[in-house]
Amino acid sequence: MKLPKRTCKPLLLFMAAVGSLWLITGNNLSQDSWNPPVLFFDLLNYVDIDRGRSECNCASIWQGDTEEIEKAKLMTLHKDFRRSVRISDEDYINATQDCEKFKYRRYFTVPLSLEEEDFPLAYSLVVHHKVQNFEHLLRAIYAPQNVYCVHVDTKSAASVRAAIEGIVSCFPNVFLVSQPVSVVYASWSRVQADLNCMADLYNSTTTWKYFINLCGQDFPLKTNLEIVRMLKSLRGDNSMESEKMPGGKIWRVTNVFQVVNGEIKGTGKKKDPPPFNLPILSGNAYIVASRGYVHSVLKDLRIQKLLEWAKDTYSPDEFLWATIQRIPGVPGSKWPSRKYDMTDINAIARLVKWQGHEGQQGSLDAVYPECQGNHVRGICVYGVGDLRWLLQQHHLFANKFDMDSDPVVVFCLEKYLRLKALATVRQKMMVNYHTRVKHY
Repeated sequence: MKLPKRTCKPLLLFMAAVGSLWLITGNNLSQDSWNPPVLFFDLLNYVDIDRGRSECNCASIWQGDTEEIEKAKLMTLHKDFRRSVRISDEDYINATQDCEKFKYRRYFTVPLSLEEEDFPLAYSLVVHHKVQNFEHLLRAIYAPQNVYCVHVDTKSAASVRAAIEGIVSCFPNVFLVSQPVSVVYASWSRVQADLNCMADLYNSTTTWKYFINLCGQDFPLKTNLEIVRMLKSLRGDNSMESEKMPGGKIWRVTNVFQVVNGEIKGTGKKKDPPPFNLPILSGNAYIVASRGYVHSVLKDLRIQKLLEWAKDTYSPDEFLWATIQRIPGVPGSKWPSRKYDMTDINAIARLVKWQGHEGQQGSLDAVYPECQGNHVRGICVYGVGDLRWLLQQHHLFANKFDMDSDPVVVFCLEKYLRLKALATVRQKMMVNYHTRVKHY
């Protein structure tokens, strides 16, 4: 709810002067003035609301302090600490019975700037377990002007679904996908989950600018304002891995696969060539795509034929978006020439530390330093020792994080992003305050 404009100026002067409980910025001094709703002042003061978080010296960890990193590692080994920071599915189910109270887990329920309010984003979140991971991710990316589609695997435990339903119910711009599916690893169903969210998001009342898809173990490396500005700089282009498919992966698109008893298996049959002789590119499941790209995915007849052709391939999510990105005429796409190939390191969509590309610091053969956490299927599950390196990267999001493995890296990354967002708000507040004092 916005205050009447006649109220804003005197109340701003009074409250900024005495440091009261409210923050109000903006009026109509210029077309570029910021005029957000009223904010409770306590939202501007970072509070360690999660159990155990205040025990971490995040400021030192951000700087790579080896002593504090080792302390944090030892702390996460203690069962009492792990138990103290864990939030169960049942806790979330109970907490979301009172949504107003739940949102005081420091969700930003008003836009933090006009720039962000005018550039809404659409998110697809595909999850199947680890509700606490999901809730931390949602809180880190939540903004009231954005819109969020959540796909919960139909195989998920009843408590997981109930907890996520409870969380989703507390926010008008967060909703469950209209057609959930049972996701089988490396099968078409992973693509279908995102396609269903794409359709729901495109048909929503929010005219968002960019689509970003995530899983429950992703986490942002940038604030919402930073994400908005980086997406604006794309000027309508998309950003995703899209490059020539390695020879070792060609079998994925030249053989027929099907799901048998919940697992994807080869049939021994060969596939026909792709429609229109499209070059099949290599990529990954996670993308940053313009609204126009999503419209093409949903409506372009060429793409519809490609989607149909891809349904019996292996891990279609790791080539489909990359291939669409190189189809001439798709908004934000790049020409299929190899000159326009893009690796996951250069794309901004998502940062992943693959075990095979890790190496010791200073090694010319290493793409990135060794994982400071543990590995799952050849992917680094980040530890607290990875945090300083993560903050130096240009990507919008990183994967994987796991509250069960290392909650401290999530706590400290979330705290870093929130303090950064709040610092921008305070700075804007002071600029507007001084401007108004001058004009009062």
